[in-house]
Amino acid sequence: MDDKKVENLIESYRKYAEANGFKLNPDKKVVERLVRGLLANEKKYGAKYCPCRRVAGNKEEDQPKICLANGIEKKLKKMAIASAAYL
Repeated sequence: MDDKKVENLIESYRKYAEANGFKLNPDKKVVERLVRGLLANEKKYGAKYCPCRRVAGNKEEDQPKICLANGIEKKLKKMAIASAAYL
């Protein structure tokens, strides 16, 4: 796998995270492993499916498995609202 492509994607994710008040995992090896998994799945299946999820080969069924970080702001906001309800 192209190391430059991995580094560029990590940098892109870092900038996105920073711009949205998040941080990437401080363990660079973990981040690199996840990005390599996303890129491997993109090459194999045509989309950056989460490497933590099993891809079935059915696009409709697999759609929610595309990188779970997509839409993370809405998910975190929803979690915060739910958590606040317990305070």
